[in-house]
Amino acid sequence: MSDYYVHPTAVVDEGAVIGAGTRVWHFCHVSAPCVIGERCVLGQNVYVGPRVHIGRNVHLQNNVSVYEGVTLEDDVFCGPSMVFTNVRDPRAAFPRGSAAEYERTLVRRGASLGANCTVVCGVTVGEWAFVGAGAVVTADVPAHALVVGVPARVVGYVCACGERLGGFDPGGLATCRRCGRSYRLTAGGLAPGAE
Repeated sequence: MSDYYVHPTAVVDEGAVIGAGTRVWHFCHVSAPCVIGERCVLGQNVYVGPRVHIGRNVHLQNNVSVYEGVTLEDDVFCGPSMVFTNVRDPRAAFPRGSAAEYERTLVRRGASLGANCTVVCGVTVGEWAFVGAGAVVTADVPAHALVVGVPARVVGYVCACGERLGGFDPGGLATCRRCGRSYRLTAGGLAPGAE
């Protein structure tokens, strides 16, 4: 008996590794080899490709496909019907079928990817970043950045708890209204502020 749940309509290939407490719901397909961490949720009609690595406590909402070349760190949220790609120049007449041809995509810890957004391959989405619904990510997203639009652009910053940060004081410090965490704006993005 396994320590994770797989709905009877789901297909899990032999050789896939699934962590304790993970739930795989209706009509999912988990390919092998792949690794899915503990306490993840794969909503209806989720596809996980071969050699994908998914961390702990990742939530993949309905209709998300995580293709080979994508890595999701712990606590990532993928909204309904958001899209990953793994080839920048697909052609049906010239298939890109080898793992060496897939561009790598990394979604760092705690990032949230909104419903119907698209993450073009070859980018990194930073820790605790927030990609708005329908956005198209074509370049790296800094840690804690809030990005929206086509192509996605930075319009603000968010706390690890998800709250949008208000204005920064003259010293470049902002404090979250919800949880009290503080952040300092630097040339490279956000860093933890003074405690």
